[in-house]
Amino acid sequence: MSTFDNIKKFSKKRGWNLRQTAEKAGLSPNAIYRYNQGVEPKYPTLKAIADALGVKVSDLSDEYKDATKIPAEESNPTKTDHIDVEDIVDNAAMLTSREHALSDEDRAAIKAMLTGYLNSKEGQDRLKKYGGYGDNGKNGDD
Repeated sequence: MSTFDNIKKFSKKRGWNLRQTAEKAGLSPNAIYRYNQGVEPKYPTLKAIADALGVKVSDLSDEYKDATKIPAEESNPTKTDHIDVEDIVDNAAMLTSREHALSDEDRAAIKAMLTGYLNSKEGQDRLKKYGGYGDNGKNGDD
């Protein structure tokens, strides 16, 4: 099954059309239709679609069934200098859509919740356990 067919299948399971899936992934409304013409999405685009659909990238594309094909920067996402809550809020495709953009108040509330959680003991413990971050908010390699 092609990448396009897989995206279509998982979209249908969610009750979404391809335009809705594209928008929930932060893409232009017609972006996914290009994949029916033989164009293969780059990994970051495919990851955004998979995240929106709640599936793994390998569920959408056979190209990424083998973990060695995933770009290095994507296979180890903890290789960042610090956690930037502003970046999380600004780039979270699921938090915004072209039709229903978040208000400044909503963005501030989400940022405050994320910051509060990431600064809590539970948040810090999860970051250490799953994110490779130390007490200083930087990854363990620094």
